[in-house]
Amino acid sequence: MHNFKELKIWQEAMKLAKQVYEVSATFPANERYGLTSQINRAAVSVPSNISEGAGRGSNKEFIQFLNIARGSAFEIETQLLLAQSLGFVSEEQLQPLLQQVSMVQRMINRFKDKLLSDLK
Repeated sequence: MHNFKELKIWQEAMKLAKQVYEVSATFPANERYGLTSQINRAAVSVPSNISEGAGRGSNKEFIQFLNIARGSAFEIETQLLLAQSLGFVSEEQLQPLLQQVSMVQRMINRFKDKLLSDLK
């Protein structure tokens, strides 16, 4: 079992979630139950699945939750690109978010690879 609060991957995922919430708060009000809700749920899913996986009893279970977290990170990336194409997010707002998403995706991949190698 891992202490999720000490994991750099969880800390970066929390930063991403906060950044997504901040930018989605500027989306049009009529998107409250649409894209805003969807992107916020995906943003919460990343650190939530990392922490849930960390609390599981085995690395094999943890890997499953990392896969879900990674999927949610890709979902965020898609939703951010859609938000930009709809004019909800400027290029200046988008780029730092995409960089954070990409970093979290890479961190998840590396951490998952480490856990997989520990299983061997």
